Amino acid sequence: MKFPTQPFIGGKFQTAAAGNTFESINPATGEHLADIAACDADDVELAVAQAKSAFEDGRWQHLAPSERKEILLAFADLLEQHTHELSVMESLDSGKPVRECQLTDIPEAIHTIRWHAELIDKIYDHTAPVGNESLALVVREPVGVVGLVLPWNFPILMLAWKIGPALAAGCSIVVKPAKETTLTALRVAELAHQAGVPDGIFNVVPGGGREVGEAIGRHQDIAMVSFTGSTETGRLFLKYASESNLKQIVLECGGKNPAIVLPDAEDLDVVAEHIANGAFWNMGENCSASSRLLVHEDIKDELLKRLLIQLKEWKLGDPLDPNHNLGSMVSKAHFDKVRTYIKRASEEQLDVVCGGNASKEMFVDPTVVDGVGTDSRLFREEIFGPVLAVTTFSTLEQAVELANDSNYGLAASIYTSNLRNAIKLSRAIRAGTVTINCFGEGDVTTPFGGYKESGFGGRDKSAWAHDQYTELKTIWIGGLS
Repeated sequence: MKFPTQPFIGGKFQTAAAGNTFESINPATGEHLADIAACDADDVELAVAQAKSAFEDGRWQHLAPSERKEILLAFADLLEQHTHELSVMESLDSGKPVRECQLTDIPEAIHTIRWHAELIDKIYDHTAPVGNESLALVVREPVGVVGLVLPWNFPILMLAWKIGPALAAGCSIVVKPAKETTLTALRVAELAHQAGVPDGIFNVVPGGGREVGEAIGRHQDIAMVSFTGSTETGRLFLKYASESNLKQIVLECGGKNPAIVLPDAEDLDVVAEHIANGAFWNMGENCSASSRLLVHEDIKDELLKRLLIQLKEWKLGDPLDPNHNLGSMVSKAHFDKVRTYIKRASEEQLDVVCGGNASKEMFVDPTVVDGVGTDSRLFREEIFGPVLAVTTFSTLEQAVELANDSNYGLAASIYTSNLRNAIKLSRAIRAGTVTINCFGEGDVTTPFGGYKESGFGGRDKSAWAHDQYTELKTIWIGGLS
């Protein structure tokens, strides 16, 4: 497999200004995959210049909505033709199980592009009720050049969540993939160009946060940044915006998400299946992971017994083996971080019900820790690994208090057979997505983002995602009487 290694700027792969590189490593094996161009502010400058020129001459934004739609649909078709290539590339680069890439991430990314493409000629502007003497038009216009800063846990899917509405709106984009997972973003940009997205519209600049991310955040000609990643880094983009051109910032950051199981939950086997999926899917490297299990004290022991039975089906190993649904941690640094939390559980004398093994380099067994109190780091901090913290409650009010006892507010799950309690809890929990009797994030039609330190400024997915890539303009026509 041939890996792309250079920045994609102005419709072609370019040589990075400084000529520096960083390694792309297969985290599951330690194998060297490629040397990727380590871009810097000079490369960002070139990419933004190309994106601005392409935006201002109208080669994309002034196309008829139906023309942009047809190009994006052709782009989605081309991605589909390369599903296997992209799946293997994503798995090699990230340590994700190839089965998840092939069956979920790539198909969902393609569906996202198609869905936003189809929405282009179906979003109507408005008139305002101003009487017969005037006419007031309220219209959307693309915001301009946007910076899209990606995480490493779902590289191609998060790329699709952002480029779908951004390109549909008519914007030019400058993408910064995570250093750990750069390959598919570069390949997707190349395929977009082949599908007919004009030169300069879709640019990808690989590199570090300080060298590329900050340059994007501070650039005077970037009108908006959409960032997915840690809350700590998200704060920096607000700082960059305040110290530059007050660009719009949309943040989708961390989560410490509760799964609440009430004593009237009907089928604990089904509940255990959803809990396992919520906590350990993608090795727990998921901002919406159900990393806190809040379970009524009367059913805790029985639920944990069912959960351990479920986990026997979760096979850990080589990500390229389609029989494995758990792969490796994305990097040595992240592996060490997750291992620190597992050691912390022992230091706090908590009950490690299963797992706890992180001795094999880069691989961590699904770990369930019981007896986690609210003062524990395992209750409070986002681990971003396959570690589930179990806490009990005795009343509905206590369940709500525990669920909201967090700086985060991204997602939550409720398991109950009582509709009244389901509605009461879903209204009381401060989170952007609340699922009932299942784990999930909705689908492409529903907005995704969080409360509190989990998000700021907008939402990914759904028709609402288009709002953040557009400006509202009022056009007032007077003297009609």
